[in-house]
Amino acid sequence: MTPRRAARSAAALGLLLVIAGCAARDGGGSAPDAAEPGLPGAPDELVLQVTRTGGFVTPEMLVGRLPIVSVYADGRVITEGPVIAIYPGPAWPNVQVLEIDRTAVHTLVEHARAAGVTGTADLGTPPLADVPSTRFTLATATGTTVREVYALTESAGMDAGASGLTTEQVAARADLVGFLDGLTDLTATLGAGAVPAAAVYEPTAVAALVMPWTDDAAAEPELTRPDVVWPGPPLPGAAVGVPDLSCVTATGEQARAVVTAARAADRLTPWVTEDGARWAVSFRPLLPHESGCADLTG
Repeated sequence: MTPRRAARSAAALGLLLVIAGCAARDGGGSAPDAAEPGLPGAPDELVLQVTRTGGFVTPEMLVGRLPIVSVYADGRVITEGPVIAIYPGPAWPNVQVLEIDRTAVHTLVEHARAAGVTGTADLGTPPLADVPSTRFTLATATGTTVREVYALTESAGMDAGASGLTTEQVAARADLVGFLDGLTDLTATLGAGAVPAAAVYEPTAVAALVMPWTDDAAAEPELTRPDVVWPGPPLPGAAVGVPDLSCVTATGEQARAVVTAARAADRLTPWVTEDGARWAVSFRPLLPHESGCADLTG
């Protein structure tokens, strides 16, 4: 080989190596990496959440309402489980957690995109009063999308004429309803082998939503409950911008004591503090990405 030809061959080889290196950095050298939507890196970072907002409900429900489903980067899926149909209901909500792998989390992200969570099409407003909206939150390494849809489930199944929506709006809403149905039935969405049995969610912090006690059960003696000594931080806590409603956060040993006491109580249990004051308390276990009352009111 002549010196000139050798130089040309070396230059060509160098160019190929540069191209290959660029392709690898761009993801072109690995099909699975190229297909990944880019999940957040920290385990406690929220990837996908669906919650209900607004509607004609009590103030403590507006503040303390649990999301329908929350999916985290490490694969934890937190939902509210079945609620026993008795009155008064349990004081402690039935919150459950299961763990899926990151491939399954990627699948749910792609389903969210396909259903229109990141879309911008007009979804219309059905002529329904005092019903909640459904808020979808999708967070990836490239940013966060929030899409809120008024009366999504309430208008499901209504045709364009009856709902006041166009055919296109009805179809777009149906895609989102189908996605929500899939999130609440992960076995059908991901396959039985990808979804383990749910376990009881044990929070590291609890928000207590507090109101002054009113003896509404006095007219029905059978509904009277014995006073229970409050085991958590001082009540009533900080105001949350709703008349007579305040919030306090229990962590550590206090959180464990509050959870134990709440599980033995119901919604008519009066909670008594050291000064003899009686309080009505509802409980909101904080999720992995939440740290205090501000997360519920912000």
